[in-house]
Amino acid sequence: MEKEKLRLDKYLWAIRMFKTRALAVEAIEKNKVKLNEQPVKPARPVHIGDVYHIRTESRKWVIEVKGLIGNRVKYAEAIQYYTDLTPPEALESAAFQPAAFHTGKRLSKVGRPTKKQQRDIEDFFNDNA
Repeated sequence: MEKEKLRLDKYLWAIRMFKTRALAVEAIEKNKVKLNEQPVKPARPVHIGDVYHIRTESRKWVIEVKGLIGNRVKYAEAIQYYTDLTPPEALESAAFQPAAFHTGKRLSKVGRPTKKQQRDIEDFFNDNA
């Protein structure tokens, strides 16, 4: 869906830079999103060709707007609306973090022990008591 005018916060949410619009607004207000090294406001209109510097929890991005999109779509479609211009050295310097870090999903096999593990723990403490 192409639009004439589109708010920056809505665009960043639609291309999946941020999980919610509220998070996009918060990042913009904390000067984590810049246009030409200048802070911007959430309601600023986005134009094709704009280059934004974005700091998210997981990494720094430099993106160029290729198209305008107001609705959130799946990732494969969202990446068609921007070009990632992030320099390779910025990608290398960022520490590797699993995808679950910013999605909020729990990593597999981490957290509460399974029933078998719990029984083994109980047996260990009962044998040593």
